[in-house]
Amino acid sequence: MRKKIHNGKIITPYRIMPVGCVCIEDGKICEISEGDLPFADAEIIDAKGNYVSPGFIDLHTHGAGNSDFMDATVEACLQIAKMHAKYGTTGLYPTTLASTNEELFKTFEIYRQAKAKNTEGSAFLGFHLEGPYFAMNQKGAQDPRYICNPKPEHYMAILDATDDIKRWSIAPELEGSKEFAETLIKRGIMPAIAHSDAIYEEIVDAFDWGYTHVTHLYSCTSTVTRRSCFRYAGIIEAAYLIDGMTVEIIADGIHLPESLLKLIYKIKGPEKIALITDSMRAAGMPDGKSILGSLANGMEVLVEDGVAKLPDRTAFAGSVATADRLVRNMRQLAGVPLPETIQMITIIPARIMGIDKTKGSLAKGKDADVVIFDENINVKMTMIDGKIVYNENNKKR
Repeated sequence: MRKKIHNGKIITPYRIMPVGCVCIEDGKICEISEGDLPFADAEIIDAKGNYVSPGFIDLHTHGAGNSDFMDATVEACLQIAKMHAKYGTTGLYPTTLASTNEELFKTFEIYRQAKAKNTEGSAFLGFHLEGPYFAMNQKGAQDPRYICNPKPEHYMAILDATDDIKRWSIAPELEGSKEFAETLIKRGIMPAIAHSDAIYEEIVDAFDWGYTHVTHLYSCTSTVTRRSCFRYAGIIEAAYLIDGMTVEIIADGIHLPESLLKLIYKIKGPEKIALITDSMRAAGMPDGKSILGSLANGMEVLVEDGVAKLPDRTAFAGSVATADRLVRNMRQLAGVPLPETIQMITIIPARIMGIDKTKGSLAKGKDADVVIFDENINVKMTMIDGKIVYNENNKKR
């Protein structure tokens, strides 16, 4: 069916059109124009002067709506997709935690079933595996029972169980990480740096091996340390010094306060930053007790002050952000112009994952993944492949 979104401020890769329209046919963008265009036999969608943006792409999310991908039920997966779509996310990468292979295999199978049924929520773009190959000292809220070094007999069993893995985050200083990266790259999977105690020199080597992206910068990532009398830079400094390194940040204003959001933006610039939620099941839910990880094997946490915490409040235990909050914070806290903020949650994550030919911007021929929001980034409508999956007025279409 043909659709035309008109009377909106259109955010293109290069500028914001003060008043424009987007024409859609067969799930693709077929025309974008300032002012209005005749487009016969089309459903007309009035943006009412709000912003018309590419759909948000979340590279890293564990859950939302009181569901986690590792609950390993079709219902949980679909609930997560619906909840994130409500806040403007049109595509996401389901993210796992360190676990047994058996849990992963079950999660893979349920994902396949859920993807076939996911017609009302954010599109599933493939798995992001987080762990279990981590530095124990940087495990964060990951379960230490499953943390280990990458060994072929372990990771090959996982890789052979599914073709849906698109990214795998590990600590690249671990023995076997070079061979692991080579294996991933041969399969078209992106290796990423996470939960690591690596020093700068190790990250330089890892970058050459293919570890070109840092998972949730500042969270479980090493910084300057002393070894004997000498100081060594860590992952944070390496991410700044290596121009080609991309980073993702939890821009919830809590994991990273205003000062760090400004610093990262100042040094890396919008072209190397992706905004992520890294959300757990409590995203979109009220404060109170929740579970990090699966319902069966997860850990009880407390949600308050806009973040999940360990029960003793000694550390954060996960984000409860949604994509709209990330955009709002980068504008209001970090002072980033809206077009650049939108880049960091649309075209930049698309480029990082190699899907920018079809997603990430409002351009002719690309998938009609569109979100309409107001000046305060309150989402009014979310469209995926030309289908409206969320509408503020009637919640869904």
